[in-house]
Amino acid sequence: VSSVLLENCTGCVLCSEDNGCISCHHRLFLLIWRDGIRQAGTCVHTCPPGYFGLRGMEVNRCTKCRSPSCESCFSRDFCMKCKDKFYLHKGQCFRQCPPSTAAQPGTRECQAETCEPGPWSPWSPCTHEGRTCGCKWGVETRVREVPEATREEGISCPALLETRKCRMKKHCPGGEHCTT
Repeated sequence: VSSVLLENCTGCVLCSEDNGCISCHHRLFLLIWRDGIRQAGTCVHTCPPGYFGLRGMEVNRCTKCRSPSCESCFSRDFCMKCKDKFYLHKGQCFRQCPPSTAAQPGTRECQAETCEPGPWSPWSPCTHEGRTCGCKWGVETRVREVPEATREEGISCPALLETRKCRMKKHCPGGEHCTT
């Protein structure tokens, strides 16, 4: 047995001179790598970038992420971190973020764009059936504008109009009678 073979068999339960590790100790993962038509196994504590650890009854193995743009994944099809020049959105990597999302440079993730309206206007005068006079209760409203830059289709905005009940401040002239 050569010294190179012994180096490649660290953590192995079974080792082959041609293929390296065939079986690993129960806490380690079997990483199989290919070089042309040759394949070899190595026992590792954690799987390298582009792989995830899959524990099984017989063997724990490192399994390659399906997407080549994925740096680390939770399962074969769910990416947790993308390689440079890609953005993560719902477990997948994209060169450009999907519509209605924006790239976050710090995290390299696509996040839903949000509509950020301006401040509320003052409350309108209290009105009842379109008049500023009347008996008892009316309604007043206020609005807020959305800057043109964030007014895109598909982006959900919070409330842009609010109404509330208000007490009428004056009776209408001309003998209108208030009913209870």
